[in-house]
Amino acid sequence: MRVFGKTLSCFVALALSASLVQAQEGAGAAVRHLPKDIKFLGKPGTPETAILFGNPMQAGLFVTRLKIPAGFKIPPHWHPDAPRTVVVLSGTLYFGLGERWDDTKLEARPAGTFFSEAAKQPHFAWAKDGEVIIQVTSMGPTGTVTIEQPKK
Repeated sequence: MRVFGKTLSCFVALALSASLVQAQEGAGAAVRHLPKDIKFLGKPGTPETAILFGNPMQAGLFVTRLKIPAGFKIPPHWHPDAPRTVVVLSGTLYFGLGERWDDTKLEARPAGTFFSEAAKQPHFAWAKDGEVIIQVTSMGPTGTVTIEQPKK
């Protein structure tokens, strides 16, 4: 299994800044993204990001998509922004709350599931059964704080 670790902020920042140009083209105007035109950016084998609306690094509304590869585990972390809503667009996301990874806390959230995350609420996720695509809507600026796990 692959795990999302300290490199999270590096990959996400790179993907966000690279796709920001596309999102900003529609600033102040109507925005339309056909599925074939949405470009996910990031390093292969890690979650890839596409910015659909706004700038997650600045104040204001933003919409992003995250493509999580099959088998990928996202360790406990939290985000400073609220409200933060998530829609599972494809696949099944296994999602749990807490500062420590715990398989018993994972809940299957299949495609079509809508949920919200409270600001600074520690959580973790797993694309256990296959690739998962989620859409996140929130107010920026955003960020991700990974919670250090005890050494085994």
